[in-house]
Amino acid sequence: MKVTFIGTGDAFGSGGRFNTCIMVETDNHRRFLIDYGATSLVAMKNLGIDSNSIDAIFITHLHGDHFGGLPFFLLDAQFSKRNTPLVLVGPATFKQRLHEAREVLFSGSSETPPKFDLVIDEFAVEEPYRWTDLTITPYEVDHFCGAPPLAVRMEHEGKIVAYTGDTQWTDTLIEVCADADLMIAEAYYFEKKIKWHLDYLSLMANIDRIKPKRLVITHMSEDMLGRVDEVGCDVAEDGKVFEI
Repeated sequence: MKVTFIGTGDAFGSGGRFNTCIMVETDNHRRFLIDYGATSLVAMKNLGIDSNSIDAIFITHLHGDHFGGLPFFLLDAQFSKRNTPLVLVGPATFKQRLHEAREVLFSGSSETPPKFDLVIDEFAVEEPYRWTDLTITPYEVDHFCGAPPLAVRMEHEGKIVAYTGDTQWTDTLIEVCADADLMIAEAYYFEKKIKWHLDYLSLMANIDRIKPKRLVITHMSEDMLGRVDEVGCDVAEDGKVFEI
């Protein structure tokens, strides 16, 4: 699998980074995204990625910096005459929240029939969701967002990519990320502990319990960005690519 970080920023654009959006490409020429923040369409165009080449988008939680770009993505799909199927999957209440977001931002857009096959679905916690030859298993973590916040474990042909989403430390992350070929983890602060978010030192205090083959941190505040030279793992950047 090839993993491209389209956006690695927090909700406030710290470091001039775009909101969270991660693209995964499989060897069957499928492309899917994990999260799609408010600035993600701009980030994709900045990297020269055709939005109509995306087959599916999986959302970890319903905050604007993780799903707020979907109304723009869907409107762009209509006006660019997309003709290939699209699958959108998120946590419980995703269908309702997406409908409301589309109506707030572009009134009437959710009532316009798409010119392509569109599936909007919701995860069931800890139940594997199968899409083509990918299995994605969501786990509930600790992050307030008005709906179940999720971390996800993605498996494709023996390779595993795991993503914490936004969360404070929870032992659930051990199950989500155990032995992953690539673990993508929030590191909002370096050592400061705040409710609902993960700091780098708490992550590293538990990393031997997880044992990922490779770790990359993302979703960093200005504090964390100012201390990236002190970390002992990979650091995500907008446009950075990892192959596993």
